[in-house]
Amino acid sequence: MVMNLAADPPERRGRRGRRSGPHPVDIHVGSRVRMRRTLLGMSQEKLGDALGLTFQQVQKYERGANRIGSSRLFEISRILDVPVSFFFEEISAEAAAAGPLTDSGEAPSADSEEFQRDPLAKRETLELVRAYYRITDPRVRKRVFELTKSIAADTSSTD
Repeated sequence: MVMNLAADPPERRGRRGRRSGPHPVDIHVGSRVRMRRTLLGMSQEKLGDALGLTFQQVQKYERGANRIGSSRLFEISRILDVPVSFFFEEISAEAAAAGPLTDSGEAPSADSEEFQRDPLAKRETLELVRAYYRITDPRVRKRVFELTKSIAADTSSTD
């Protein structure tokens, strides 16, 4: 295997000539795990228990700090009731690129531009969706949906 080390400056490479910091795909997959787990109202501890891991290990997966192996990703997909492909949906071209997302090689913070571009990654959005689906009366849920769309249309037309 031939590696193009010239693409990365030496300070961004680790001991073995590999990139340092989490890979953007690992960050993306981890964020999709977090999104789905949160939408289901499942804690990191509960997911960890189902996988035979600590909640700290789940945190590392969700941040992209640790890679999720294929068999583990398959287990996670079964626990979270989604196909494995779910974790790769909406992946950006930047995430599929070979280098870390930030100059420091760190995962993007909640305040970063990358994070802010994805409204589904925000806790507020996930909590709103969970609350919406807890409304048991379909007529009330539809009215809340229509009200939300109406408010959004009104605010976007005044901008």
